[in-house]
Amino acid sequence: MDTSPPLLQAGAVKQPTDLPDVFDPRVHAAGPPHDAFRELRDRAPVAWQEERAVLGWPAGPGFWAVTRHADVVRVLKDAGTYSSWLGATQIRDPDPADLPFIRRMMLNQDPPEHGRLRRLASRAFTPGRIARFEATARARARELLTAAREAGGEVDLVRTVTDDYALLNLTDLLGVPAGDRGLLHAWTERVIAYQDPDEPAVLDADGRPVDPRSPAMLAEMFAYAQELAARKRARPADDLMTVLATTELDDAELEMFFFLLTVAGNDTVRSAAPGGVLALAGDPGEQRRLWRGEVGADTAVDELLRVHPPVLSFRRTAARDTELAGVRIAEGDKVVVFHGSANHDERVFPDPHRLDLGRRPNPHVSFGDGPHVCLGAHFARLQLRVFHEELREVCGGVELAGPPRRLVSNFINGITSLPVRLREP
Repeated sequence: MDTSPPLLQAGAVKQPTDLPDVFDPRVHAAGPPHDAFRELRDRAPVAWQEERAVLGWPAGPGFWAVTRHADVVRVLKDAGTYSSWLGATQIRDPDPADLPFIRRMMLNQDPPEHGRLRRLASRAFTPGRIARFEATARARARELLTAAREAGGEVDLVRTVTDDYALLNLTDLLGVPAGDRGLLHAWTERVIAYQDPDEPAVLDADGRPVDPRSPAMLAEMFAYAQELAARKRARPADDLMTVLATTELDDAELEMFFFLLTVAGNDTVRSAAPGGVLALAGDPGEQRRLWRGEVGADTAVDELLRVHPPVLSFRRTAARDTELAGVRIAEGDKVVVFHGSANHDERVFPDPHRLDLGRRPNPHVSFGDGPHVCLGAHFARLQLRVFHEELREVCGGVELAGPPRRLVSNFINGITSLPVRLREP
């Protein structure tokens, strides 16, 4: 008797109908669903996913989930076939009326338009500016970690250290006045935590959740961006907003850059720093290797980024009929790459679920690939390296003091609470 699962026709191949769901944000609330990802990589590396109504959000048309490393890289590098502009870069479709607005952001553009904006922004991320920032970040990490250890050693690392570390670093780099830093935190929360049931939803007049990327939800942030840019033109400083405010960016492009830097620039480190500590606390042997100096901090940071990528997924839209891993994809189909799955692909990473702080090579895709590779990756790596170097200096080790609490999201791999014990040096 044939007990194999039923199949469905999907392009050029047949796919089982019992494939795991990796769309529902609640699936990721206990950590990346590695068993589900492994099953998809083995059985259906380009798998159709239903986009069911969940957490108050309406159902969508469905999408192709891409889980193998080689296929993820192929999608990210081929902007001509897999477009960021057609439907933007979030799994859920934006309101069609909002799409022209969302397309103003560099993240949601394709070459050559994307390249023009990227070149303008790259003037702000000069190696010299970032290097000068290292001393400030180091002093901040040491101050925050020392205060946490001296408070008794058992703390919520997110609330006492890493949230402030990421936010204060970003606002220094942007040139945001100290009194305005809380605004950036609130705006970031609104955008990245909208799927989390613990965060109060913003509803429209009909009781439906409002997309945090919509013009109405971003109006306050954009007004602030224009005000800050005007101040920087009047009184230039050595910061990113001065550079952006004095380029040929138009008002809409400037606003979208501020949005992108505020959210991505903050949340990359805000997610990766506690994620790295969680990984170290779970592997005392590797932690000892780092503390003893047996592995370099740069190499260790890349491995910690591999096992805990800040971003879980990115969406593209097929610009033409194509084929990926034997599956025919139609023009207009949504194609979603899963970074956490690609980073644990056995075809690329030997023993992928083992933390190896000396792993080389380490071609993780935590910062993406292709034309949209993270513009601030160097800045993020610097902050994470400094953070882990200071953690090693300030305390003798770190261990979990309770279970972590993760953000409920299929987009951001966030940790909202991480109880730890910081041992004396």
